[in-house]
Amino acid sequence: MDQKLIDLYDDYVHGGASRREFLDRLTKLAGSTVAALTLLPLLENNYALAQTIAETDDRLVTGRVEYDAGGARMSGYLARPTGGRKHPAVIVIHENRGLNPHIQDVARRLAVEGFLALAPDMLSPSGGTPPDEAKAIELIGKLDAAETAARLTATVPFLAGHAESNGKVGVVGFCWGGGLVNRLAAAGTSLNAAVAYYGMQIPAADVPKITAPLLLHYGSLDQRINAGIADYETALKANKKPYELYIYEGANHAFNNDTNAARYNKEAATLAWGRTLAFFKKYLGG
Repeated sequence: MDQKLIDLYDDYVHGGASRREFLDRLTKLAGSTVAALTLLPLLENNYALAQTIAETDDRLVTGRVEYDAGGARMSGYLARPTGGRKHPAVIVIHENRGLNPHIQDVARRLAVEGFLALAPDMLSPSGGTPPDEAKAIELIGKLDAAETAARLTATVPFLAGHAESNGKVGVVGFCWGGGLVNRLAAAGTSLNAAVAYYGMQIPAADVPKITAPLLLHYGSLDQRINAGIADYETALKANKKPYELYIYEGANHAFNNDTNAARYNKEAATLAWGRTLAFFKKYLGG
């Protein structure tokens, strides 16, 4: 697919343009309304594909969980191995579309690898993630950054204290969630490992506060996010923070999302996922 079309969609999802504005621009780039409507399903997520690990997989126990965090009642999707034993725990932070089937599938992928995985719905205080994805993006944009950070910070001890947790907690986030991973690593929590996929970097002034080792994944075509890599890496090195940083050639923003035909990059996603699992096993056990 033409990179201009992918960049246009990225600008729509992250830039605040209305859906009507996006569709008008897509029609102009595509050359006709018919062409635009043909391209649209390739640009948007198809959650029918979000079943890499089935809900009914007999290796897992899955379901919703509620807890108090940062002054709010939170809801999330919890996936864990069967057997009732203690496991390292991982928080899975969703993209700016809310808690959707793809992120639930990511939690299940972690669970089959031996992790206790919790994907909190960061729109819980707003009534939860709506079925309308455009509405979810709008609601994410209205969240208070400090309140959101406080809710995630409180999620760490909640998960560490779970009956089936070994007490060690990591976090992985994608897109908007990747940016929150960087913030959470510097929030003074007892976090043991942090993995950010194409996440916005924190200011250099906040880097000294980072207390967890970082694994950072970026796509080489993701110009918007990659603009902050150099300054972030310089600050990480200057402050002697443990980190690993990888840039995947030919990969776009959201390259891990296998429900998005236009941006999913199987080679990059497979390599990054293997590195993610190895990183968590190194720092969390399991």
